[in-house]
Amino acid sequence: MNALQKKVVLVEDSPVALEILQRLLNSSPEVSVVGTARDGVEGLEVITKTQPDVICTDLFMENMDGLELTKRVMAQDPRPILVISNFVQNSDIDTIFRLLQAGVADVFPKPTTGSPTDYEQIKAALIAKIKVLSKTKVTTRFPQEQQLSPTFPVEPTTSRASLKTEPQVTNRTFYIRAISIGASTRGLQAMQKILCQLPPDFPLPIICTLHVGEGILSGLVNWLSSECLLKVKVAEDGEFPSPGTVYFAPEKNHLELDSRGKFIYSRPLPGEKHCPSITVMFKSIANFYGRTSAGILLTGLGNDGAEGLQAISQVGGVTVAQDEKDSTAFGMVKEAIALGAAQYLLPIEDIAPFLRDTVSSQ
Repeated sequence: MNALQKKVVLVEDSPVALEILQRLLNSSPEVSVVGTARDGVEGLEVITKTQPDVICTDLFMENMDGLELTKRVMAQDPRPILVISNFVQNSDIDTIFRLLQAGVADVFPKPTTGSPTDYEQIKAALIAKIKVLSKTKVTTRFPQEQQLSPTFPVEPTTSRASLKTEPQVTNRTFYIRAISIGASTRGLQAMQKILCQLPPDFPLPIICTLHVGEGILSGLVNWLSSECLLKVKVAEDGEFPSPGTVYFAPEKNHLELDSRGKFIYSRPLPGEKHCPSITVMFKSIANFYGRTSAGILLTGLGNDGAEGLQAISQVGGVTVAQDEKDSTAFGMVKEAIALGAAQYLLPIEDIAPFLRDTVSSQ
């Protein structure tokens, strides 16, 4: 292998699945499988010996499963972990939460034999995810449950240095017509905290894009509907956003607004890494709502959303980002800060109060 290749360890108890994954990853010049294991016990030994950039593990295995393996790795030698399993699907929101709390960076459906087109699409998606994860600084810091206390957002800023200043009181009220929120899989808990603190008569539509594995979105929407006072649904093509409703971008399509403000689905362009894309959504929100738009960027890997948040800021909208201390993956927000796109940098528990207290639809 060469120095530019990303080192991957595969932990998988199915010989067939292991062979498919090895063949898929080794066919790429950007990835090298440096070790394999049949369960978590063997996996720990292989990981110690090979020091991979990314660990790909199955979820259910004998001796030690993927969840316990994740806990051990995060306690001993934290590094990015991608769970590849078909058991993490629609109804498994509790499982996803337990994996994220343990330190899993993301989840991915287990590939199977199929058409050459399907194979190439799965290969491209998996390798892209591994490349992003390999550049991620892994932390074991997870938000602690806290009582909500009155705090104040920092004043708008365009530099990382000024984002470190002490919070200051703001008496401003912003006239906003729509709020948009973006996060990766690691931001699922953060998004839930915000949405569940908002009242059922919240006067604005909330439009969300979340990076989640295929097949998870419908279960996520159902779960949030049972947890939150707001109505939660997948946005429908041709639908107008309504106040007090949370809309999610559909799987495999970008979510945008047309010239009349209706939702439209759009397909990814060649070379786009994320679909649905947070940046595509933010830019469309900025284009339609202008200075009456608000964008919130939460914890997440990579850089999706940074340029979109900048677009909202540049048209005079309000931009908020989750601060680093309770982010489990600071990649997207870090990129937004570097662009000067984040006007307000807040702890997750303060974002919903900020929206309730400073945002008005009138």
